[in-house]
Amino acid sequence: MIITQKYINDTAYAIVGCAIEVHRHLGPGLLESVYQTCLVDELNRYDFNVQPQVWVPVIYKKKILDSTLKLDILVNDLIIVELKAQENMIPLYKAQLLSYLKLTDKPKGLLINFHTESIIKDLVTLVTENFSKLAKA
Repeated sequence: MIITQKYINDTAYAIVGCAIEVHRHLGPGLLESVYQTCLVDELNRYDFNVQPQVWVPVIYKKKILDSTLKLDILVNDLIIVELKAQENMIPLYKAQLLSYLKLTDKPKGLLINFHTESIIKDLVTLVTENFSKLAKA
């Protein structure tokens, strides 16, 4: 399979749809871990390659450092999904996702907050330079 911008965008669209489905059933107010468990289950229904709680290596000057960084969900080894269940989204969360994208060399990331009226309203989508290098269709 050739990975294109369209493939990644279509996958991201499906991920957001799964998050909306989870939010529709559970609503806001639960722990992030509950949403993660349900979202992983929902994503598995679509036969995505879903990896929860993926360790993120930190490489500094060609040396791999001991790291406690874990991203929430990696889908199809392409899209990082960071979940929050926070009343207020702060810039740190976007910076965290940007760092994960840089450290893992993945093309796209989604920051999804479940403590909201609307998943779409608070959704943050980020792409990297790797994404821009892919064919569009």
